[in-house]
Amino acid sequence: MKHDMQPFVEGCAAMKIDLSKSQLADFEAYLSLLLEWNQKMNLTAIRDPKEIMVQHFLDSISVLKLDIVRDGFNILDVGSGAGFPGIPIKIMCPEISLTLVDSVQKKTGFLSKVIERLKLENSKAVHARAEELARQSGMRETFDMVVSRAVAELRVLAEYCLPFVKLNGCFVAHKGPGAGEELEQAENALKILGGKWMETRLMNIPFSERIHNLVFIKKVNKTPKQYPRNVGKPKKSPL
Repeated sequence: MKHDMQPFVEGCAAMKIDLSKSQLADFEAYLSLLLEWNQKMNLTAIRDPKEIMVQHFLDSISVLKLDIVRDGFNILDVGSGAGFPGIPIKIMCPEISLTLVDSVQKKTGFLSKVIERLKLENSKAVHARAEELARQSGMRETFDMVVSRAVAELRVLAEYCLPFVKLNGCFVAHKGPGAGEELEQAENALKILGGKWMETRLMNIPFSERIHNLVFIKKVNKTPKQYPRNVGKPKKSPL
Protein backbone atom coordinates (compact mmCIF):
# COMPACT_ATOMS: atom_id res chain seq x y z
CA MET A 1 0.00 0.00 0.00
CA LYS A 2 1.24 3.46 -0.90
CA HIS A 3 1.32 6.12 1.78
CA ASP A 4 1.78 9.87 1.69
CA MET A 5 5.21 10.11 3.33
CA GLN A 6 5.43 13.90 2.97
CA PRO A 7 5.05 14.61 6.71
CA PHE A 8 8.07 12.40 7.38
CA VAL A 9 10.08 13.99 4.55
CA GLU A 10 9.25 17.49 5.84
CA GLY A 11 10.00 16.43 9.42
CA CYS A 12 13.45 15.13 8.50
CA ALA A 13 14.17 18.35 6.58
CA ALA A 14 13.08 20.46 9.57
CA MET A 15 15.36 18.41 11.85
CA LYS A 16 18.20 18.74 9.32
CA ILE A 17 18.45 14.97 8.96
CA ASP A 18 19.40 13.78 5.46
CA LEU A 19 16.99 11.22 4.02
CA SER A 20 17.75 9.19 0.87
CA LYS A 21 15.15 7.72 -1.50
CA SER A 22 16.01 4.18 -0.43
CA GLN A 23 15.66 5.11 3.25
CA LEU A 24 12.29 6.71 2.54
CA ALA A 25 11.21 3.52 0.75
CA ASP A 26 12.26 1.48 3.80
CA PHE A 27 10.22 3.69 6.13
CA GLU A 28 7.19 3.35 3.85
CA ALA A 29 7.54 -0.44 3.80
CA TYR A 30 7.95 -0.43 7.60
CA LEU A 31 4.80 1.69 7.96
CA SER A 32 2.82 -0.73 5.77
CA LEU A 33 3.98 -3.73 7.80
CA LEU A 34 3.19 -1.98 11.06
CA LEU A 35 -0.35 -1.06 9.99
CA GLU A 36 -0.95 -4.57 8.61
CA TRP A 37 0.25 -6.40 11.72
CA ASN A 38 -1.43 -3.91 14.05
CA GLN A 39 -4.80 -5.18 12.83
CA LYS A 40 -4.15 -8.58 14.39
CA MET A 41 -2.04 -7.66 17.44
CA ASN A 42 -1.52 -4.55 19.53
CA LEU A 43 1.83 -3.14 18.38
CA THR A 44 0.96 0.53 18.80
CA ALA A 45 -2.07 2.49 20.01
CA ILE A 46 -1.29 5.05 17.31
CA ARG A 47 -2.99 4.01 14.09
CA ASP A 48 -2.94 7.19 12.01
CA PRO A 49 -0.08 7.01 9.46
CA LYS A 50 0.96 10.65 9.94
CA GLU A 51 1.01 10.25 13.73
CA ILE A 52 3.13 7.10 13.38
CA MET A 53 5.60 9.08 11.25
CA VAL A 54 5.72 11.85 13.84
CA GLN A 55 5.44 10.12 17.21
CA HIS A 56 7.38 6.97 16.28
CA PHE A 57 9.64 7.56 13.27
CA LEU A 58 10.75 11.16 13.88
CA ASP A 59 10.94 10.68 17.64
CA SER A 60 13.11 7.57 17.17
CA ILE A 61 15.64 9.23 14.84
CA SER A 62 15.85 12.34 17.04
CA VAL A 63 18.68 10.52 18.84
CA LEU A 64 20.84 11.22 15.79
CA LYS A 65 20.80 14.90 16.81
CA LEU A 66 22.98 13.97 19.81
CA ASP A 67 25.71 13.10 17.29
CA ILE A 68 26.92 10.05 19.19
CA VAL A 69 26.00 7.21 16.79
CA ARG A 70 28.99 6.00 14.76
CA ASP A 71 29.42 3.47 11.92
CA GLY A 72 30.22 0.07 13.39
CA PHE A 73 28.42 0.77 16.67
CA ASN A 74 26.81 -2.24 18.34
CA ILE A 75 23.40 -0.96 19.49
CA LEU A 76 20.78 -2.63 21.69
CA ASP A 77 17.13 -1.57 21.89
CA VAL A 78 15.57 -2.75 25.18
CA GLY A 79 11.80 -3.26 25.27
CA SER A 80 11.66 -2.58 21.55
CA GLY A 81 7.96 -3.36 21.07
CA ALA A 82 7.17 -2.45 17.46
CA GLY A 83 10.83 -1.60 16.81
CA PHE A 84 11.22 1.89 18.26
CA PRO A 85 13.68 3.49 18.37
CA GLY A 86 15.98 0.73 17.04
CA ILE A 87 14.67 0.08 13.52
CA PRO A 88 14.41 3.75 12.46
CA ILE A 89 17.97 4.29 13.74
CA LYS A 90 19.14 1.26 11.73
CA ILE A 91 17.44 2.50 8.54
CA MET A 92 19.20 5.85 8.91
CA CYS A 93 22.54 4.31 9.99
CA PRO A 94 22.90 1.02 8.05
CA GLU A 95 26.51 0.47 9.21
CA ILE A 96 25.51 -0.20 12.84
CA SER A 97 24.77 -3.65 14.29
CA LEU A 98 21.35 -3.82 15.93
CA THR A 99 19.82 -6.13 18.52
CA LEU A 100 16.14 -5.67 19.42
CA VAL A 101 14.93 -7.21 22.68
CA ASP A 102 11.36 -7.70 23.83
CA SER A 103 9.72 -10.04 26.33
CA VAL A 104 6.63 -10.59 24.14
CA GLN A 105 7.23 -13.30 21.54
CA LYS A 106 4.59 -12.01 19.09
CA LYS A 107 6.40 -8.67 18.98
CA THR A 108 9.80 -10.23 18.29
CA GLY A 109 8.08 -12.22 15.53
CA PHE A 110 6.99 -8.94 13.97
CA LEU A 111 10.47 -7.45 14.40
CA SER A 112 12.05 -10.46 12.67
CA LYS A 113 9.63 -9.98 9.75
CA VAL A 114 10.60 -6.30 9.45
CA ILE A 115 14.30 -7.20 9.49
CA GLU A 116 13.69 -9.80 6.76
CA ARG A 117 11.45 -7.58 4.60
CA LEU A 118 13.74 -4.54 4.77
CA LYS A 119 16.87 -6.71 4.41
CA LEU A 120 18.45 -5.09 7.48
CA GLU A 121 21.91 -6.63 7.76
CA ASN A 122 23.59 -7.29 11.12
CA SER A 123 20.22 -7.05 12.85
CA LYS A 124 18.31 -9.51 15.01
CA ALA A 125 15.29 -9.68 17.31
CA VAL A 126 15.63 -11.56 20.60
CA HIS A 127 12.73 -12.83 22.70
CA ALA A 128 13.93 -12.43 26.30
CA ARG A 129 13.58 -10.48 29.50
CA ALA A 130 16.33 -7.93 30.00
CA GLU A 131 16.98 -9.13 33.56
CA GLU A 132 17.90 -12.60 32.28
CA LEU A 133 19.59 -11.62 29.02
CA ALA A 134 22.04 -9.30 30.79
CA ARG A 135 23.54 -12.35 32.53
CA GLN A 136 24.36 -14.14 29.28
CA SER A 137 27.92 -14.12 27.99
CA GLY A 138 28.32 -12.04 24.88
CA MET A 139 25.55 -9.68 26.00
CA ARG A 140 26.73 -8.13 29.24
CA GLU A 141 28.74 -4.89 28.85
CA THR A 142 29.24 -5.47 25.12
CA PHE A 143 27.18 -2.67 23.55
CA ASP A 144 28.44 0.75 22.51
CA MET A 145 24.98 2.15 22.99
CA VAL A 146 21.69 1.03 24.53
CA VAL A 147 18.48 2.85 23.63
CA SER A 148 14.99 2.51 25.04
CA ARG A 149 11.56 4.05 24.73
CA ALA A 150 10.10 1.44 27.10
CA VAL A 151 7.42 2.59 29.53
CA ALA A 152 9.28 2.36 32.84
CA GLU A 153 10.61 5.03 35.16
CA LEU A 154 14.27 5.92 34.62
CA ARG A 155 15.69 4.25 37.74
CA VAL A 156 14.03 0.96 36.68
CA LEU A 157 15.05 1.38 33.04
CA ALA A 158 18.65 2.06 34.10
CA GLU A 159 18.80 -1.29 35.90
CA TYR A 160 17.51 -3.03 32.77
CA CYS A 161 19.83 -1.20 30.37
CA LEU A 162 23.14 -0.19 31.97
CA PRO A 163 24.38 -3.78 32.54
CA PHE A 164 24.48 -4.17 28.72
CA VAL A 165 26.56 -1.01 28.12
CA LYS A 166 30.32 -1.35 27.75
CA LEU A 167 32.62 0.97 29.71
CA ASN A 168 32.58 4.47 28.15
CA GLY A 169 29.50 3.50 26.13
CA CYS A 170 26.15 5.20 26.63
CA PHE A 171 22.50 4.67 27.44
CA VAL A 172 19.88 6.98 25.91
CA ALA A 173 16.30 6.98 27.20
CA HIS A 174 13.37 8.68 25.47
CA LYS A 175 11.33 10.49 28.12
CA GLY A 176 8.38 12.85 28.30
CA PRO A 177 7.77 15.92 30.48
CA GLY A 178 8.71 14.12 33.72
CA ALA A 179 12.34 13.52 32.67
CA GLY A 180 13.83 15.91 35.25
CA GLU A 181 11.93 14.41 38.17
CA GLU A 182 12.74 10.86 37.06
CA LEU A 183 16.41 11.79 36.80
CA GLU A 184 16.45 13.05 40.39
CA GLN A 185 14.85 9.80 41.58
CA ALA A 186 17.39 7.80 39.54
CA GLU A 187 20.47 9.44 41.08
CA ASN A 188 21.15 6.55 43.46
CA ALA A 189 20.48 3.90 40.80
CA LEU A 190 22.91 5.51 38.35
CA LYS A 191 25.64 5.67 41.00
CA ILE A 192 25.19 1.98 41.88
CA LEU A 193 24.98 0.81 38.25
CA GLY A 194 28.00 2.75 36.96
CA GLY A 195 26.17 5.43 35.02
CA LYS A 196 26.76 9.19 34.91
CA TRP A 197 24.19 11.65 33.62
CA MET A 198 25.63 13.79 30.84
CA GLU A 199 22.73 15.69 29.32
CA THR A 200 18.96 15.91 28.98
CA ARG A 201 18.09 17.32 25.56
CA LEU A 202 14.64 18.68 24.79
CA MET A 203 13.93 17.61 21.21
CA ASN A 204 11.71 19.60 18.89
CA ILE A 205 9.79 16.98 16.93
CA PRO A 206 8.02 18.59 13.93
CA PHE A 207 4.18 18.38 13.96
CA SER A 208 4.20 17.13 17.57
CA GLU A 209 2.76 18.98 20.56
CA ARG A 210 4.17 16.45 23.02
CA ILE A 211 7.31 17.03 25.05
CA HIS A 212 10.16 14.82 23.87
CA ASN A 213 13.32 14.52 26.00
CA LEU A 214 16.43 12.43 25.46
CA VAL A 215 18.30 11.50 28.64
CA PHE A 216 21.95 10.76 27.82
CA ILE A 217 23.87 8.66 30.38
CA LYS A 218 27.49 7.55 30.06
CA LYS A 219 28.83 4.29 31.50
CA VAL A 220 31.76 5.33 33.70
CA ASN A 221 32.11 2.25 35.94
CA LYS A 222 31.40 -1.45 35.51
CA THR A 223 27.99 -2.62 36.75
CA PRO A 224 28.25 -4.84 39.86
CA LYS A 225 27.52 -8.49 39.07
CA GLN A 226 24.34 -8.65 41.18
CA TYR A 227 22.55 -6.28 38.78
CA PRO A 228 20.11 -6.51 37.20
CA ARG A 229 18.26 -8.29 39.98
CA ASN A 230 15.85 -11.16 39.30
CA VAL A 231 12.80 -10.74 37.06
CA GLY A 232 10.28 -8.32 38.55
CA LYS A 233 12.55 -7.06 41.32
CA PRO A 234 13.77 -3.82 39.62
CA LYS A 235 10.19 -2.67 39.08
CA LYS A 236 8.88 -3.87 42.46
CA SER A 237 11.64 -2.22 44.52
CA PRO A 238 13.58 0.35 42.45
CA LEU A 239 17.12 1.22 43.51
